[in-house]
Amino acid sequence: MNRPIAARIARPFGAPAARLRPSRPPPSSEYRRPRRAAGARDRGAAAAGAVTGALAVILARARLRTVLLALLVCIPLLAGGYMLLRHSSLVAVRSVQIAGVQGPQSGAIEAALTSAAHGMSTLAVNDSGLMAAVSQYPVVSAVHAYPKFPHGLRIVVVEQPPVAAVQVGGTRTAVAADGAVLGQTLLTGTLPTVEGSYLSALGGHVTSSGLLGALAILGAEPAPLARVTSKVYTGPYGLTVAMKGGLLLYFGDASRPHAKWTAIERVLTDQGAAGASAIDARVPERPAAEFASGTPALAAAATGTAPPTSSEATVAALAAGLSEGGAAPASPAPSTTTGSPGESSSGASETPSEHTAESSPGSGSGESTETPTQATTPSG
Repeated sequence: MNRPIAARIARPFGAPAARLRPSRPPPSSEYRRPRRAAGARDRGAAAAGAVTGALAVILARARLRTVLLALLVCIPLLAGGYMLLRHSSLVAVRSVQIAGVQGPQSGAIEAALTSAAHGMSTLAVNDSGLMAAVSQYPVVSAVHAYPKFPHGLRIVVVEQPPVAAVQVGGTRTAVAADGAVLGQTLLTGTLPTVEGSYLSALGGHVTSSGLLGALAILGAEPAPLARVTSKVYTGPYGLTVAMKGGLLLYFGDASRPHAKWTAIERVLTDQGAAGASAIDARVPERPAAEFASGTPALAAAATGTAPPTSSEATVAALAAGLSEGGAAPASPAPSTTTGSPGESSSGASETPSEHTAESSPGSGSGESTETPTQATTPSG
């Protein structure tokens, strides 16, 4: 039987009620809250006392009270005055200098930037507003403004010039090194051609990995060589740059383009590369000048009895252009391949035509020319 029920039954008969032990409440956070509340009240009281004491000190010292009141009045006035000044005619932009603009769109770009700058002040220059003013010109990649108090503003434009003309069907358009489509306005006769299958609209970007690789190579090309580059295509040796005189430059892929162009410069400025038909720069540490089949004209040119071939003239012209452009001095003579390019650059899987060299008759200096063999070059 339940103990409380037995106690109630026994109570009328004089039996003492059973004494129940009061249950101890389980420990909970409710019983500790008063302590924390008390601590919070103590801290609040301490803070209020500190503030009251500081106010009492301020009120007791007239000079400190005057300074604080002056600051409270002057700070909002100064802030409002600055906001009014930075948009007033006292610091309005009146003189604009623009640097870094070139090409056929330079006049329109300068006009757009000047118009946008005249709506600003030297205390409120907005680079984003200037960039928005030339957003219709994809050749502009960045704009930096430097104010000259009180009325001057210098604007530096960073452009991404076209490096190639991408041809899709019968349409050609200029494209920058990062793949930005610049439009047909910037097309020139010196831009090399790169074939493509799809082209984004003006202001868009090229998405094809093959096109991006070719553009990366052309973007790293030295200026003296860029003027005589004809096209870029993918051949048996990977990405290949064809120069206007017939010289071929084998890159393989788009990795390390600057190192490969430096290796090509070293080969071109070396006298041993005269008459080369191709330069293999797939391994930049070991560039190789390759020679086509030794035609009678080439053999005669080596002995000085016939005019130089177009390939030899191309190499000489490129070497002269690099010398005028301040190219680095020639390094030790590059290797000259008499077999496959796969032997001159380790890891290559392609196998070009074989060449055989023999001593040139009547030459006492030990110079050599190649025997007539049929040369094969990558098809475009």
